[in-house]
Amino acid sequence: MAERRVKVGSSVGLHARPANLFCKAAGQQPAKVTIAAGDRGPVDARSILSVLGLGVNSGEEVVLAAEDTEDGEQSVEALAELLAQDLDAVPS
Repeated sequence: MAERRVKVGSSVGLHARPANLFCKAAGQQPAKVTIAAGDRGPVDARSILSVLGLGVNSGEEVVLAAEDTEDGEQSVEALAELLAQDLDAVPS
């Protein structure tokens, strides 16, 4: 399994706008990715309601995972890079 731990860089965590940007990016990946935070999850990274339900705060570590394929590795890496940014600071 392709897996990566990353600290959420958004100043408000994965709420509203950052979660929306993350879920849209997850939907564009070739592999299905899940996200988990502590003992919460894993949930489908494409589902905004599921991601919001995790209640991830700024600086909290999350685990992204996908099937262990080339697409899975690339998808996890792309989403990890996105989550490490402050998505509230990214212009729409």
